[in-house]
Amino acid sequence: MKIGASTVSKKRLLLGVTGGVAAYKTAELARLLTQHGINVQTIMTEAACRFMGPATFQSLTGNSVYTDLWKTNAAHNMAHIDLSRNADMILVAPASANFIGKLANGLADDLLSVLCIARDCPLMIAPAMNRQMWESPATRRNLSLLRQDEVKIIGPACGEQACGEIGMGRMAEVSELVEAVQIAFQADTLLQGKNILVTAGPTYEAIDAVRGITNNSSGKMGYAVAKAALEMGARITLISGPTCLSPPKVDKFISVVSAEEMLHAVQAEVSQADIFISVAAVADYRAASIKQQKLKKSPANLLIELTPNPDILMTVSTSPNPPFCVGFAAETENLEKNAAAKRNKKKLPLLVANLAQDAIGSDENELILLDDEGKHVLPKAAKIAQARRLMTHIYSLYDKLKKNDEKN
Repeated sequence: MKIGASTVSKKRLLLGVTGGVAAYKTAELARLLTQHGINVQTIMTEAACRFMGPATFQSLTGNSVYTDLWKTNAAHNMAHIDLSRNADMILVAPASANFIGKLANGLADDLLSVLCIARDCPLMIAPAMNRQMWESPATRRNLSLLRQDEVKIIGPACGEQACGEIGMGRMAEVSELVEAVQIAFQADTLLQGKNILVTAGPTYEAIDAVRGITNNSSGKMGYAVAKAALEMGARITLISGPTCLSPPKVDKFISVVSAEEMLHAVQAEVSQADIFISVAAVADYRAASIKQQKLKKSPANLLIELTPNPDILMTVSTSPNPPFCVGFAAETENLEKNAAAKRNKKKLPLLVANLAQDAIGSDENELILLDDEGKHVLPKAAKIAQARRLMTHIYSLYDKLKKNDEKN
C-alpha cells in the first residue's frame, strides 16, 4: 500500500529508541518518515545512547532529541506532559525486552516509559531482541498484556541476529515500519469531512428546586466515542448532560441538563449529521410537575407523578431520511435479548450493548455490537480503546451502506 506524503503531512510522531543494535536501523526510519512529511520527535533511553548518538537523530529530523526525564528541553512544561499532549502517535523501534516488560507492567522510570504510560494517542512498538529472549514465557506474557491494552506490535522478523544466532527477534524492516505508520495515520482521514453528532452523560430531571431524578452515568464512554471520532478526522458536535469530565476538543460542545433540553439540542443539530451516535443515558421519566420551591420533609409518604421522557434516539431513527444511527443499551440482565429487541424497535443499523453494572463509572468495559451481520464481541478493554474499535466498525458499516446506495 503506497501513501503519498501529503496524506500524512503535519502528523507528529514520537519516535522512541531503546537499547539494541537495531537502533542503527531507526536512523534510516527517522530519515524516511521525515521525508514523508511527518514531524519526528526522537526520545532515546540511556541504553539507546550507547548504540547511537542523539546528534544523528537531531540532524535527520531537524528536531531536538530528548534523553533525560530530569534534564528536559521544554521551556515552560515538563517534557513528558508537553510531548505526550502534542503527539499523534508513539512508535518505539527498537523495543527491547526490558522496555516491553516496563510497558506491560506500567513501570515508568525514564522519559520514554513515562511518555508511553502518560500518552493520549496510539502506541506502536517494533520488538527487537535475541531469539531466546523473544521466546521466553515472560516476554510472551508481556506481549499478551500489551495487545490487551491496544498496543500495536509490528514484527519481529526471522533471520540472522547480531549475536550470530538465527531465529525470531530481528526488528521489522524499515520499509515495513514506514508503511505501518502511514497506514495508521491514514486512518485519521477515514471520516474526513463527515459530521458526527454524539450525545453523552446522564440527564437530570428536576423534582423541586434541589432534588431530581437522574441516571448513573459518568459520561466516559460518550466522551471517548467523541474523541475516537475526532481521531478519524470527523467534525464532532457533542451534546452532554451533567458530568465531571473535561470535553475533548470537538468542533461544537453543547451542555444540557434535562432530556427535553437534549432532545431540542439534537433536533437543532441532527439535520447536519451524517452519523448520530446516542451514547447518553437519558432518564426514562421526569416529574409531571416541578415544584419551584424545596419540598419540605414530612413523616407522610410522598407521591410523585412521573411522565415518560421523549425517546431521543427513536425520534431521530424513525424520522424521514435519518442519519446513520447508532444506539447504546445498558442492561442488567438478558443483555443480548433486550438489546436485540431495542435495536429492532428503533430500526437501528447498529446497537452497542453492555452490562450496566460492569460499565458504569469504570474506565473499562466489554461491548457487544449488534448489526445486520450478527453479533460482534469486543473483549474488555479501556473505554478509549473500545471507542476506537467501535468507530472503525461504524465506518465500515457506514461506508458499505453508502456504496450500496450509490449502486442503487
